[in-house]
Amino acid sequence: MMRIAAMASHGGSVLQAVLDACHSGELAAEVVLVVSNNSDAQALQRARSAGIPTLHLSSRTHPDPDALDKATTNALQQAGADWLLLAGYMKKLGPNILNAYRNRILNTHPALLPKFGGQGFYGRRVHEAVLAAGEPESGATVHLVDETYDSGPILAQVRVPIRSNDTAASLEERVKVAERKLLLATLTLLAEPKQAAGY
Repeated sequence: MMRIAAMASHGGSVLQAVLDACHSGELAAEVVLVVSNNSDAQALQRARSAGIPTLHLSSRTHPDPDALDKATTNALQQAGADWLLLAGYMKKLGPNILNAYRNRILNTHPALLPKFGGQGFYGRRVHEAVLAAGEPESGATVHLVDETYDSGPILAQVRVPIRSNDTAASLEERVKVAERKLLLATLTLLAEPKQAAGY
């Protein structure tokens, strides 16, 4: 069974979708650990409610970035995670995590990368930029994570048409729904041994 660790900074709505799919049996996987750099993150509460171990690891617990990177990597490995999911995690990963989980770190982004990605493009800012650019469509992307924000290999995308009366808020809600479905479909594929062996 696929063993997933998740890292989140805030609400954790993507994490909740994964937890629900694991619980229902829709996804042949289990979440073994949730780590947050924010001790008040709702994502930690969601995990605790589901009986998932949690950790707060941040510059407050480990002021030295290298020590934080090593501590986080050790925690992920001790939990037995074979995939790492960034579920709204707002910090760059350190070299230890990137090396330990190379090609096994997933992120979702609420736009059609490579458009509207990179540093500063997160949350509602993405949707505001898409609308300001007059794009006919937006969407969501699942990609592998490397050293640069939103630049790793793209695994899957879903397109979401933009309506004439869309606001950043209304577009965000539709993209979130599509994003969660896309992630679950991608995880389902990766949970199959033949598929996972290709990454």
